[in-house]
Amino acid sequence: MSAVLVAENLRRTLPGVVPVTLIDDASLVIDRGEFVAIMGPSGSGKSSLLYLLGLLDVPTSGRIELDGEDTTAFDENRLADVRLRKLGFVFQFHFLLAEFTVLDNMLLPMLRLGRLDPQAAAERAHGLLALLGMDGHSHKRPGQLSGGQRQRVAIARALANDPLVILADEPTGNLDSHSAANVQKILRTLVDEHGKTVITVTHDAAFAGRADRLIGIVDGRIDPHWVPPTLAPVGIQATPKSQ
Repeated sequence: MSAVLVAENLRRTLPGVVPVTLIDDASLVIDRGEFVAIMGPSGSGKSSLLYLLGLLDVPTSGRIELDGEDTTAFDENRLADVRLRKLGFVFQFHFLLAEFTVLDNMLLPMLRLGRLDPQAAAERAHGLLALLGMDGHSHKRPGQLSGGQRQRVAIARALANDPLVILADEPTGNLDSHSAANVQKILRTLVDEHGKTVITVTHDAAFAGRADRLIGIVDGRIDPHWVPPTLAPVGIQATPKSQ
């Protein structure tokens, strides 16, 4: 497998009278078609690392290479373009636009990118919704859906522009156990059957157990020896790859 994302010596520090370091010297390599879980104690920097990897935040120092491109010198417009073309995001809260239908929410990123005409975009949207068992709900608004249904639509929207990498931040955090298990299964299937790369932050050790690799982070630093106690007997690989 080839690397789709490479991070080298990432540091993210918030300036101030007393600077706060969120991420400290993080390096890792993520392969195409890999399912990676990021775990750590509360406040350890999990989401901060994910936001850096997803180009939603800019490191204070270090570099991020996505699909062979060094993004270090990209301005905000170039970063926004790369995010639109190559990355898909799923958050703990679905962030669907309440006044739009499910179909309209799906069409927004596709029409913004402009890769497909409106008819082709609508066909793709229906296909993705069908893949996730939501095609019969395309005319509804988010408020008419359950939490699990909204999250499935959010995953479909993340897939709209056929991204290289899907980044998920606590995607099951607001769901009941049945809906959470369904979302976990969907993400695993996207890796196994559709060749997607998935990086997820989670506090759920059982969810992390579905991943190919666990990255532990403590106090802003990747800790290759940190494994949640409930995963220790499983022997899941905890050491992040490096160049």
